[in-house]
Amino acid sequence: MSVKFINNKYLKCLPLLLVAGACASQRTGRHYYQQTGGAEVVPVVQNVPTPVVVETKAEETQEEPVRSARPLVSQVRRAAEGTWQAAKQRALDSLCLSPIFETTQLGLYVYDLTDGEPLYAVNAAWRMRPASCQKLVTAITALHYLGGDYQLKTDFRITGKIVGRTLQGDLRVVGGMDPLVTPDELRQVAESIRQQKGIDSITGRIVYDLSMREDTPLGWGWCWDDDYGPLSALLVDGKDCFEQYWLQAMKDAGIKASCPDPSAEDTKNILQKGNPNARGQAQGKARTQVDAGVSVCTIHHSLDELLWPMMKDSNNIFAECLFYQTAATTGTKGAGRKQAVQRTEDLMKRIGLDPASYKVADGSGLSLYNYVSAEMLVAMLGYAWRTDAIREHLLPALPIAGVDGTLQKRMAGTEAESNVRAKTGTVTGVSSLSGYLTTAGGHVLAFAIINQGISSSAMGRTFQDKVCLELCK
Repeated sequence: MSVKFINNKYLKCLPLLLVAGACASQRTGRHYYQQTGGAEVVPVVQNVPTPVVVETKAEETQEEPVRSARPLVSQVRRAAEGTWQAAKQRALDSLCLSPIFETTQLGLYVYDLTDGEPLYAVNAAWRMRPASCQKLVTAITALHYLGGDYQLKTDFRITGKIVGRTLQGDLRVVGGMDPLVTPDELRQVAESIRQQKGIDSITGRIVYDLSMREDTPLGWGWCWDDDYGPLSALLVDGKDCFEQYWLQAMKDAGIKASCPDPSAEDTKNILQKGNPNARGQAQGKARTQVDAGVSVCTIHHSLDELLWPMMKDSNNIFAECLFYQTAATTGTKGAGRKQAVQRTEDLMKRIGLDPASYKVADGSGLSLYNYVSAEMLVAMLGYAWRTDAIREHLLPALPIAGVDGTLQKRMAGTEAESNVRAKTGTVTGVSSLSGYLTTAGGHVLAFAIINQGISSSAMGRTFQDKVCLELCK
């Protein structure tokens, strides 16, 4: 009887024991992967597969499995053996074996503009932070909508009438968000108003018209410790200090204004109330009709003058100014990020991109909310290259390897020197490079490289330079 009892007990538990054994087998087995001869090559860049993490079998000592990332290989169809394309693909495959990709992310896309087909791609559709390569998107969009002959303008207008040498009315300064305005130019304007218009005193107000752009002082998603801004429709040398320099310019020219200068204490009190655009409110800052009055003097700067420091030196404020120039083309008073993004997304659609796949937060790339892909950057570069009116303004403004701008000290003394023309990008954890180069065989390539999750910007720059050198050889 006791034996029968024991048998029944174990018979009843047998299914549970079998299930437990199977589960244990699954728990052990799912940690073992076999590396098969490389990733399957796919003909297109869309829907790029996620890299698989390979774990080696743990020793019987119960040590932690050793993890290593699967080697990155191109997701573009392999070129025929013996061709220069095949040689380049093998060279880039070798570079992508770097151990840095065990802990960092790479977005890489190389497109042959001469043949009209992709040459190499790794995670090309992945959404990543572009850093200052966002300036490429801003520049190309602006050139598309504004044209290369566009002029940035700061307009000086008067209302009322001139009696003797006195303006019985207001002097109105209409901001055009031009960061190139200098103190010397303001002195020239003041002298012109006094000498050409015969005005040496003003009984009305001095009104600073900021109606061109929205009143947010910083870009969307800028970090609290970013040393940029506040942004304003009236700038001097890229800084929000127009009023200070203009009042001094009038004083130097001998023009007296009846309205008092705002005191430092007034300015401090105004700013503490949370109105970043109210600096100098005693003089009058306005968002009123911009065409009020008669224009007596204008400061002009060309788009090329803005593009060069924006691209060569990666000037963030200049990029934001161009971003808002594009926004203003919508005709919206107080245009802002919303209008600039609308323009950018319209261009994306035009060249076959899906705007829903990306996020445009600002014009400079400072914001951590920007998300693009290597594929998207190359598509923009391709459109710019095929459009003469854009290419002839964009190409000269790009930094040149070993020659100038942010590439002056990179790739010097190699085949890439004076060949690679590209925009650099750097924010904490991200390094990027995107632009053009010409192969030894004369093929023009557009490329984008984004290294994300890196511990130092040098890590990304080193990899990017190696890629460019291989393509230029």
